[in-house]
Amino acid sequence: MTEWNAASYHKVSGPQTSWGQKVLARLSVNGDERAIDAGCGSGRLTGELLERLPRGRLIAIDRSWNMLMTARANLRPVFGERAAFVQVSLPDLPFANWADLVFSTATFHWIKDHQSLFQNVLHALRPGGRLMAQCGGGPNLARAHALAQQLMHAEPFVPFFDDWPGPWEFANAETTAQRLQRAGFTEIATSLEEAPTTLATEADYREFVTTVIYHAHLERLLDPALKQAFIDRVTELSACQDPPFTLDYWRLNINAKKP
Repeated sequence: MTEWNAASYHKVSGPQTSWGQKVLARLSVNGDERAIDAGCGSGRLTGELLERLPRGRLIAIDRSWNMLMTARANLRPVFGERAAFVQVSLPDLPFANWADLVFSTATFHWIKDHQSLFQNVLHALRPGGRLMAQCGGGPNLARAHALAQQLMHAEPFVPFFDDWPGPWEFANAETTAQRLQRAGFTEIATSLEEAPTTLATEADYREFVTTVIYHAHLERLLDPALKQAFIDRVTELSACQDPPFTLDYWRLNINAKKP
């Protein structure tokens, strides 16, 4: 995938922010830790994490330059030099024994190779450092992606999706625990929780799925008219579901420690 619409994501990412706030609420810190926010997006949660670390430092990373610059514009005036911003494309993580905490929400499911991801996170952590993350997992968005599949196998969209596997990895809790153990983590806890999200109006649904859910699909459709037709059709299909405009989110919780 190439770029994200950071301004639109900042506007519509209320569900991702609320899930992340619940993860933050479970986080125990002293306040002087070094942290990496892996997939900082537009920085909404990054700022809340920094508030928990008044004597600490944070590196915010994202592969999207638009997201990174939006996060920097939002956070640098408040937190100054305590926050650094680095463009990184996971699973690469070019840090060694630096962080006390790697924090991430709504990002890891965009990474295909979770084994390499966890190995690189372990490498970035100092001994005793923790990984606390949440991402899509298990049956995440199965219904939403089934709507897209109907269109991907029909004209005029089918030529653009031939043998396309999609960019996601929605792992289950058991597989994730095994990968963490193989990477070298201890004190591993993984779990799945259901988080269905209903958008209030057709316009809200249309903006949200254009920005987030079907972002990767739309990138394959170069013609703006085809992009519009795809969103129009998927919105019509969702309107016929019960309840309409509802996204079947599942969240995978990840907590582990570097020995």
